[in-house]
Amino acid sequence: MTLWYVGVLTVVLAVYLVVVYIFQYGLLTSQIYHDEIQDVETVEGLLYFDDHGALQLRQDYYSHPQSHLLVDRLMEIHDLAGNVLYRSDTLGAMVLGGTQKDDEGSSSFNERMVHLADGTHVLMISHRHPVEGRMLLIRLGYGLTPLAVRMQHFLLSLLLALPLALIVAGFAGYQIARRALAPLDSMAARAEQITASNLHGRLEIEDEDDELGRMARVLNSLLSRLERSFAQLQRFTADAAHELKTPLASIRAVGESVLHDGESRGAYREAISSMLEETARLNQTVEGLLLISSAEAGEITLQVATFPLREVVAGIIALLDVVMEEKHIRLVQQNELVAESLVVADRILLRTCILNVLHNALKFSPANSSVILTYDRIERSGRGFIRLSIQDHGPGISEQDRQRVFERFFRVREVRELAVQGAGLGLAIAKLAIESNGGDIYFEPNHANGSLCHIEVPAYEHANF
Repeated sequence: MTLWYVGVLTVVLAVYLVVVYIFQYGLLTSQIYHDEIQDVETVEGLLYFDDHGALQLRQDYYSHPQSHLLVDRLMEIHDLAGNVLYRSDTLGAMVLGGTQKDDEGSSSFNERMVHLADGTHVLMISHRHPVEGRMLLIRLGYGLTPLAVRMQHFLLSLLLALPLALIVAGFAGYQIARRALAPLDSMAARAEQITASNLHGRLEIEDEDDELGRMARVLNSLLSRLERSFAQLQRFTADAAHELKTPLASIRAVGESVLHDGESRGAYREAISSMLEETARLNQTVEGLLLISSAEAGEITLQVATFPLREVVAGIIALLDVVMEEKHIRLVQQNELVAESLVVADRILLRTCILNVLHNALKFSPANSSVILTYDRIERSGRGFIRLSIQDHGPGISEQDRQRVFERFFRVREVRELAVQGAGLGLAIAKLAIESNGGDIYFEPNHANGSLCHIEVPAYEHANF
């Protein structure tokens, strides 16, 4: 990074030197031009013709020899016919400016670059001025050799200062960069120490308001999510192993018992029937896990359709009719007209959701009780929903368990004590199924008698479909 910084700084300084050099050259050239104009105006006041008609320049105007106007000036004065009337000693025999142009110096002070016979570059000013009734052309020039020498010295000074400036700037940039990136090195070292066994570790934040602080907060948030996901995965693996281990152990125990005791044909049939029942439970658990895995991976393709909610509920009631008859449970439906309303959902997933919730309600309800299905139309976030509420008279759900009932393999303690069969996947599957359809499921808090579960399904609306 420091090398990049020095490289960029070198380019910037090089451009800066070129600009400064050009600006300085232009400034000095402009100053010479204005000095020449002043000298021409001074010369115009000093010219006169002597008694022999020769053009002369008064020499009594200066008090010191070094103040003499033409000490280092180059001057030549012509008449309009092109005859040279005066030439400064600094020119010697050399000609200043060559052939006279028709309009040279007629309107203002003409400026141009000329070359003397000895190769000297001269910035020359031309101007016409009348002297004692005769129009004369005054040419006055400055040799640019001193300017060139001065500019060379100036450029040499800049070039000598450039490496020194780069060394100082590079050292300062390296120190600043090292100090600025020190927290980043510390964060990188800390991040390397965080592994799967210590995901609780977090990056230290020195200043939450600077860029590194914001990046550290983002990384810490990422670590928090990873820690929760990892813990959830570990818990899921342990729960899945436990749920699969129990029926497998049961199957093994039944098989070993029958083989060891040498039971009759009827005993074999009973053992095989028990093993098939446990196998069915295993198959149901595996299917539930596959459905959850597919939903969380986004691999479920929704077949969204419009249909009355009552059609789905009626099919589920017919399927669970045997369970209701066995436990003598009465099913009561309220606001059935609302059930005729159309909903927009994947029929299979919606059926899975309602079937799991209603089957749980029947499973945990005591015999000779009732389960109440209530239909309502509600508005939430400006969108219409058909809400199906399922109320049972079972053991209910405590406040601390109300949110966890949708976790995989979670079973309420009272349910475990009742020894009701189930893998604890039904509500987790129901939640994924209804949320995949844009709906929601939740239990009514503080419901005193049994449990009350609400399932909200998006309603069909012409304007939004």
